[in-house]
Amino acid sequence: MPKLIAWDFDGVLNRNFDRGFFLWQRTFESDLGVSATQFNDFMFKTGRFENVLIGKRDVLDLLGQWIRESRLSVTPRHVLDYWLAKDARIDAQVLGWLRACKQRSVIATNNESHRADYMMNQMGFVTDVERIFASGVLGVRKPDPRFFAHIEDWSGQSAADILLIDDSAANIAAAASRGWQVFLFSDATRDKLPEVLGVTP
Repeated sequence: MPKLIAWDFDGVLNRNFDRGFFLWQRTFESDLGVSATQFNDFMFKTGRFENVLIGKRDVLDLLGQWIRESRLSVTPRHVLDYWLAKDARIDAQVLGWLRACKQRSVIATNNESHRADYMMNQMGFVTDVERIFASGVLGVRKPDPRFFAHIEDWSGQSAADILLIDDSAANIAAAASRGWQVFLFSDATRDKLPEVLGVTP
């Protein structure tokens, strides 16, 4: 059994994606007056968000640029608060398994610092895990080996005693190459997770 479990967030603890799109997109246009497609194109298809994910640019600064170019009369903070709230969709079953675990747990996620803080303090994970390892804080993202090294160094555990639960095959492969235990999470495999964790489903 692992001594430390590193839980990915989106796609594992947070079920915010369904049939090819993020659930927050459903009401984006009706709520903010601009299409989710336009927002996605600006934020993600240009590569701008990559610097946000590794802490080289604050997401509020990027949102400010999008607001100016879109000629909207909202503040970056308003858009971010809206986005964070709409994207918070905890998978209650997976959270229950986390809480039933006797092992130490951390969150290991590719997310910027504002959202990392939101996960811990607004979504309540501060009571469920010891720490969040977020790419925007660390300055490096999965599957870069340095991301996993941060967790190893902090925990004092050997690689073989750490389990990564992640929905990304690339992240799973990177962790496995360091000697971690791994579990590739998906709708097809989720029912096998309790046995891996040693908890009652």
